[in-house]
Amino acid sequence: MSEQTDTIGEEAAIPPLNEAPIGALLGALAATLSSIGTFSIGILMMLIVADVIGRNFLNAPITGVSEIAGRAVVAIVFLQVSAAIMQRRLTRADFLIRRIGDRSPRAVAVLEILFNLTGAVVFALILWASWPSAVEAWSTSEFFGVQGVFTVPTFPFRAITVIGSGVAVLACLYQAVLHGRILRDTTR
Repeated sequence: MSEQTDTIGEEAAIPPLNEAPIGALLGALAATLSSIGTFSIGILMMLIVADVIGRNFLNAPITGVSEIAGRAVVAIVFLQVSAAIMQRRLTRADFLIRRIGDRSPRAVAVLEILFNLTGAVVFALILWASWPSAVEAWSTSEFFGVQGVFTVPTFPFRAITVIGSGVAVLACLYQAVLHGRILRDTTR
């Protein structure tokens, strides 16, 4: 790969606090959310295994596992997406970007800026659409499940969507600015 492409990769890592305080704080927040998501995956796996064992060997399934799993998977995605953006690991056609980068590092910077601005718009729309549901879930004490059998409040899951989307917007904007600086530096 070209020298410029390697520079882009190095600058995409979470910078030290003294060099880029916004990037470091945003990276730490994203890493914290991702850690919570990873821990949630482990808890969810144990819950599912316990349900399978209880269902198949003890004839005593755990009530509500499917409802919790359905909500938890979405929450885990929103907990981990900002870290994927900050680390430039969000799903993309990497082979194409590398090929373009071999010929024109400036074109890669432009594509990264467009990719991140599009991501910021998408996550801002998700945030905008999710906010009223989160507020309503909080104010009405909304629950999911079967009343009297198994219920769980929806607010924590809705709040995770709002928080995850908000941090993802900030991560996308940070990456767009970062690649804007790289583009500016390659034109000099």
